[in-house]
Amino acid sequence: MAAIPPVCDFGWQAVDAFLPGIDGKSHSILGQAGPNGLVVAFICNHCPYVKAVISRIVRDADDLKAEGIGFVAINSNDADAYPDDSFDNMKLFAKAHAFTFPYLHDESQAAARAYGAVCTPDFFGLNSELTLQYRGRLDASRRDAGTPGLRRDLFEAMKQVARTGDGPLDQIASIGCSIKWKEAA
Repeated sequence: MAAIPPVCDFGWQAVDAFLPGIDGKSHSILGQAGPNGLVVAFICNHCPYVKAVISRIVRDADDLKAEGIGFVAINSNDADAYPDDSFDNMKLFAKAHAFTFPYLHDESQAAARAYGAVCTPDFFGLNSELTLQYRGRLDASRRDAGTPGLRRDLFEAMKQVARTGDGPLDQIASIGCSIKWKEAA
């Protein structure tokens, strides 16, 4: 079922956590920031929305490095209920798509809850002070192949954040599969 996150809560102070990465190391979420900001992306391995755009996510993460923007991806889905989202499958997914950024496992789902993540993909664009400036979509493609010349919403917004510290006032929410929450014990 598709889920849509709320509009950007400008100025929300990002929360840090240390999560295991597919490289076998523990990583600070906020430690991935570049001098001009950070994109925190909640993704997973099995969601058709993520699969449709993953090559463009990797492209934009790489292109944002030149703007001084760091990038980190987090998988918070319940891997017991959705085995395709297991830690081992995260490694395979990242390798298959040539990730150049940390891919972290939020097994407890505490990071997703702290951020208020709703769907995959769900993007949080932070400025150099690590306050929220963008909570929108990657681009207009949704689950379809991107057409040539498609506006790169996340990339353009984060370029603006890198240059001014502020995100665009007009943002279109991302859409994707809902986070697969664990059942309360």
